[in-house]
Amino acid sequence: MKFMDKTAINPAIELPLMEAFYTIQGEGAYSGCAAYFIRLGGCDVGCVWCDVKDSWNADKWPVTSIDKIVEEANKHPAKLAVITGGEPLMYDMSVLTANLRSQGFQINVETSGAHAFSGSWDWVCLSPKKFKAPLPEWYQHANELKVIIFNQSDFQWAEEHASKINSGCKLLLQPEWSKQEKMTPLIVDYVKENPQWQISLQTHKYLNIP
Repeated sequence: MKFMDKTAINPAIELPLMEAFYTIQGEGAYSGCAAYFIRLGGCDVGCVWCDVKDSWNADKWPVTSIDKIVEEANKHPAKLAVITGGEPLMYDMSVLTANLRSQGFQINVETSGAHAFSGSWDWVCLSPKKFKAPLPEWYQHANELKVIIFNQSDFQWAEEHASKINSGCKLLLQPEWSKQEKMTPLIVDYVKENPQWQISLQTHKYLNIP
């Protein structure tokens, strides 16, 4: 492994890997499932409440071969891989997803949708951010729209995205962690009045699961 400017990365053979770990998916539609997380370095969206700001600078993280990433994923029992970041779609995901699929993995992605679609996905969690809007193509690919609720105005913002989404997509509202005591009761009331939405919680934080 070596360190490299992200502009020099060839995503057909290597990617900047911040971390990879076997755990329990804590949020969204797959909450409670064992999964192998692959967190890529690099993000140009810049959410002020991001809980992994250390991922933003791709230059900080070792450029790792895709073969090595898949080899490590194969060491664990679950065949669910979650690709996240950072913003993983800054890179072409075609080779990574093809290699994981060849090893029998279900492949989920968590993305802001701010970059062009690439890769082969079984489940797309689209989590739009105010700082860089999703590209229109992502609304049709999304299986789950997960909107983070930081303040009360975010409910209307969530509805704006829901109006663009495909008919089969799950609609999830999730309190931003630092505001969860204040926002969770508001989300509960909102979902009761708007039952097309569901609540997503960061259960791994409540349960202290890494």
